[in-house]
Parts: sequence; structure tokens; C-alpha cells
Amino acid sequence: MKRSPMTRSRLCSIAVVAAVLRSVQPALADDVVASWDTMKLPPPPVLQPVKVEPSQTALLLLDFSTGTCNPAQRPRCFESLPTVAKLLADARAHGTAIIYSTVPNGSVRDTPQVLAPQPGDPAVSAGADKFLDTDLTDILKAKHIRTVIVTGTTAQGAVLYTGSAAALRGYDVVVPVDAMSASDAFGELATAWVFANGPPSVSRHVTLTRSNLIGFVANH
Repeated sequence: MKRSPMTRSRLCSIAVVAAVLRSVQPALADDVVASWDTMKLPPPPVLQPVKVEPSQTALLLLDFSTGTCNPAQRPRCFESLPTVAKLLADARAHGTAIIYSTVPNGSVRDTPQVLAPQPGDPAVSAGADKFLDTDLTDILKAKHIRTVIVTGTTAQGAVLYTGSAAALRGYDVVVPVDAMSASDAFGELATAWVFANGPPSVSRHVTLTRSNLIGFVANH
């Protein structure tokens, strides 16, 4: 079928625009990436003291495993273990619920000894979001939990996504930054920044703190 002159003109215009876009897009992409090199790291978020009601609080220990949390593979995780262990002991002493998680096909039997679960401690197995396709919500509801303290590795994985998922479900989320770890300090800072500056549906439910700033105080 013979095209009209107007149709041919339009087709030529579209071809020209497409060619221009193809030539500009790589340049724009290069500019975006190059601009990241000019950015300064944001300051760390302000850490706040926080008090929690032990009977309504759960301490989440996410994906701690001797298979990865060791000096060779994740030294920052390994170095955080004494801090997490002290927080765990404090939580147990106050009757706080303790909940573990593993990655798919993982086992809580591989938890570092200083964080070892006790009989009756529940555990879930999932990817980054420990609420997804697990009974974590049911566990928290059965224990009348309103606040979760999120610790674990990797910070930008399980800690970020499980903490955000908890916030979106209306839980108060406490994140002690010295009890989460990543392969490098940037991953930890990035996680803390997202918690502090993310959408209000998450950030308003999250308190960034340090483990020694968490107080377990029963309401009478």
C-alpha cells in the first residue's frame, strides 16, 4: 500500500527522535554514575535511647550462622557477636521473646554458640523478608508483640527488609546499629540512612539506636 507524504514525514520524524534518544541515553547514564563520585557520604543518623516493654517486645536474630559469620567471610558480623550476645542476655533476663531466622535451607543449629537458641525459641526460614511465606506474623500475634528489636546480618538484606516489613505492619521497630552488620561500613550506613529517610510509613515506626541505649522496663 502506498503511504501518504504525511505518513512518510511522521515516520521520518519518529526515526530521527529514536536515533537522538539512542545517542543521548548512554551519555545520561554516564552522567548519573559520574555524579555519584561527587557525592559526600551523608552523616550518620542520630541514635536515640529507647525503652521497651519486655512482655510486648521480641528480639529478632536474623541469619546469624557460623557458615558465614566468621572472621574469614564476614569479619564485621563476627566482631558484632559479643555486642549481640550481651543484648540477647539482657533480653532473656527480662523475659523478652527471642525469635531466630535462617536463610532458606539453613538451620538454627548453625547459630554461633554465643547466640545459641534455647528450647522453645521459634525460628523462621526465608529470604530477606522474614515475613514472606513464614508464620512470623502469627508468632508475633500469639506473643502479643508490639515492638521488635531487629539484629542480624546482612544489614542491607534481612535487617532492612524485615525491619521495613515490620514497620509496614504497624510494629514499632528498634534497630541497634551496632548489632547489625554488612560486608563493609557503607552497607550499614546505607541501611541506617534508608530506615531514617525512607517513606513515613516505615521511618516513623523505626528508632535507630545502640544496644546499650535500649532499656527493658516493665509497665506496672
